[in-house]
Amino acid sequence: MVYRKRKFPFVTFTLIFINFICFFLSILILSTHPNWSWLKEGVCSREIEKFCFIPAYAFERPWSFFTSAFLHADFSHLFFNMFSLFLFGIYLESRIGNGKFLLIYLLSTFFGSLAYFLVSPNSPIPALGASAAVFGVIGCLAILHPNLLVWIGFPMPLILAAIVWGIISFIGIFVPSYIAHHAHLGGLLFGILSGILLRRKKRRIRVYYYYYY
Repeated sequence: MVYRKRKFPFVTFTLIFINFICFFLSILILSTHPNWSWLKEGVCSREIEKFCFIPAYAFERPWSFFTSAFLHADFSHLFFNMFSLFLFGIYLESRIGNGKFLLIYLLSTFFGSLAYFLVSPNSPIPALGASAAVFGVIGCLAILHPNLLVWIGFPMPLILAAIVWGIISFIGIFVPSYIAHHAHLGGLLFGILSGILLRRKKRRIRVYYYYYY
């Protein structure tokens, strides 16, 4: 029998730390702006906007496919995303390893931005936040550990919760709001695909192991 030591989820904690640093840096930058009074109402300055994802400028600012995930509109936006990342991230990372977890996180961010671009390629509205990456983590974990119970007012298997959140995101695409539901859905779908691939790989390893035992 082989025992695998669980990986310490330092990537999750590092990502949370970086997000908080980026948030407070953005506040510092905005606070020195001459129009700080109206910037506080949710309007990005040009300095911050360069790192938000704007479909209309996607090819001019390719880095924004990723950097947008490290910016947040306000503290509640940051806190909710980081709290969700903490809950699901440490669980997933400790099971699939640091490298795979980081790759899934970053690619979920990319595909979340890509989904926004495909739905609204000419949109001038900036998108920011780690929601797509968090949804990717949730999607992957839902496939690898579908029966993991989550509390949303009552206990629910994670796979069912992921389906519900996916349906809400899909419906939200057609409802005018300030929430990038298409990015959430893009991240979630990539996470689910990642989970399927990891699960198949795990099964192949098991077959190989028993064949040569």
